[in-house]
Amino acid sequence: MMMTRARRSVSALALLLAAGLPQTVLAAQPKESTPVLDYEPADSLEGNFLSAYIAGASRDTAAAATFYREAVKADPRNAELVERAFISLLADGALPDAFRTAEKLIARDPTNGLANLSLGVRQIKAGQWAAARQNFSRSGRGAATDLTATLLTAWSYAGAGDGKKALETVNKLRGERYYNTFRDYHAGLIASVTGDNAEAERRLKAAYEADRNTLRIVDAYARMEASLGRTDLAIQAYSDFDQLSPRHPLVRDALDKLKEGKPLTRLIGTAQEGAAEVLYGLGSAGSTQGDELPAVIYLRLALYLAPDHALARLTLADTLDRMKQPERANEAYAQIPAGSPLKLNADIQIGLNLEQMGKGDEALAHLDAAMKAHPDDIDVITALGNVQRARKKYEEAAATYTRAIGLIGDRPQSNYWTTYYFRGTAYERAKQWPKAEADLKKALSLVPASQPAAKAQVMNYLGYSWVDQNTNIDEAFKLLQQAADASPRDGMIVDSLGWAYYRLGRWDDAVRELEKAVELKPGDPTINDHLGDAYWRSGRRLEGKFQWQHAKDLNPEPDDLAQINAKLKDGLPDIEKPTATAETVPAPVAAPHNAENPELPKGAPQPHEAPGSADKAKKSGG
Repeated sequence: MMMTRARRSVSALALLLAAGLPQTVLAAQPKESTPVLDYEPADSLEGNFLSAYIAGASRDTAAAATFYREAVKADPRNAELVERAFISLLADGALPDAFRTAEKLIARDPTNGLANLSLGVRQIKAGQWAAARQNFSRSGRGAATDLTATLLTAWSYAGAGDGKKALETVNKLRGERYYNTFRDYHAGLIASVTGDNAEAERRLKAAYEADRNTLRIVDAYARMEASLGRTDLAIQAYSDFDQLSPRHPLVRDALDKLKEGKPLTRLIGTAQEGAAEVLYGLGSAGSTQGDELPAVIYLRLALYLAPDHALARLTLADTLDRMKQPERANEAYAQIPAGSPLKLNADIQIGLNLEQMGKGDEALAHLDAAMKAHPDDIDVITALGNVQRARKKYEEAAATYTRAIGLIGDRPQSNYWTTYYFRGTAYERAKQWPKAEADLKKALSLVPASQPAAKAQVMNYLGYSWVDQNTNIDEAFKLLQQAADASPRDGMIVDSLGWAYYRLGRWDDAVRELEKAVELKPGDPTINDHLGDAYWRSGRRLEGKFQWQHAKDLNPEPDDLAQINAKLKDGLPDIEKPTATAETVPAPVAAPHNAENPELPKGAPQPHEAPGSADKAKKSGG
């Protein structure tokens, strides 16, 4: 059976960021959901509360804020309702309303941690440094809370002009190893803002020596070296980071300026910006660890203090993307300042999100305009190709990728392996297999060893394609086994391995692996269809028909649907069992629960990121 569905394979601060948020609110945040679209308030308290609860469970912060706001009007004495409304308002960025609600919470419970934190941030913006410190001192206890309160308190002393007290406060931080790096980083920034250049140099260098993989630390250190006239050291720091994470727009911009003899401004210029940097760091860490709601709140507060913090706004937009709110994400992307090096990155994401929202024509027009404005930018051209491919314009997509590849020139080809991979998948879908095979092999040879999960995806696509065409079975089987070893919880890869067993006529092995694949990715019609075939061949015909019916109910591609209907009517024809040629070895074990490695991201290339910071080793693209 030839399946026509493309394989979907395209991509250390450990903080308890949920501190201060009620567990009942956090528990109602499923991983995937459909946003509420109708924000018209209900006519009753119960209706607004239920709508708000559903919106919160859908992680639709705008709808939740709207309905909770209305519910509180009907029952202003309900403390739990008021707190839920406060959290939703913060997450939605409705900060004036959130601050007024925080005042009500503090009046009832002076120890409410998140309310005190929020009011302290408001006081920092007003320059009320002592009042801010009072609020921070009442913001609760715990690892994340202590870290946050200590750093914000230190910045409040810096804002008041007391650099000595600010540094004394930062130096109180003790704990995990990452505390030391965070402490030195902010101590260096504080010393720089308060005029203690020698201490700034010492502490920023210490932070850099401890962590050269986090962009903000590298950026602060390099800017400090440049300001002291040591341009060579600044260029070296940026260049080293560029080797780790090629083509980050902020790094490219800084390197271009240094090589042109232009000065770099300090990363942080005021205490208010420093406080925003604390909140950005917390939000950035949480956004990579699955704590999206707390991350959004920290990022909203950071942007309240520093509206032009482009990296915070980009991180907010990325987080909203992961929360399945592409429209809200696009609003955030659009607010990135026009002069920011991150603006093109944001424009690319807007186009990709428009496609995700079903606005394919708008997506193509948006990215085409971006490409005309930046005709030599490989990332924007690749993003246009990705949208064309998503819209099944495979030959156009391949031509667009070819244009991008033509611009690589003497740059390291390994930085652009995904472009070869994307073009290979477009050729495969356009039924130009020789070209597809060449590109997929090229991509496989270029994937850096530091990205094993990404390499597994390329091996999976190439191996599955061979298996599906019943060619190169031995080599395909080896590739798929390697891919499954690297990503044993990826349902698509485990499915490919099971399908290879099926092609070899090893029905029982096929059933074993395909059952794992269905457990890992239960909503995929092709995997369910494959399992139905394996059941049928292994003599479990009733189960086979059940699985085919399930695959039919999962909205398969039209060509696949026709094949499924034929099998439901007549079953599979009798065949002579294939002779196994691949080595008879046990299949890699897939973990039996619904968790899988992240698939490659939807846009231009991104590296494998270490956990802990949204700007850790992150580069441009979609």
